[in-house]
Amino acid sequence: MGTLREVKCGQTVTVRKLTGEGALRRRIMDMGLTKGTSVYVRKVAPLGDPVEITVRGYELSIRKGDAENILVE
Repeated sequence: MGTLREVKCGQTVTVRKLTGEGALRRRIMDMGLTKGTSVYVRKVAPLGDPVEITVRGYELSIRKGDAENILVE
């Protein structure tokens, strides 16, 4: 198990746990990133920020700081 930030382009992973507190955690959940959700990593910017993912059928860009709070496997 690692974080979403560590996932390479082209990989599909499953969300296992969200870390972080209050508003940050709520915002991540509001984007559809909840436990058991499948996430496909489309692109990672050259400097690693942001990460482009596909979740629940839509495309999403997420900051690497937020991606560190999403544990996946």
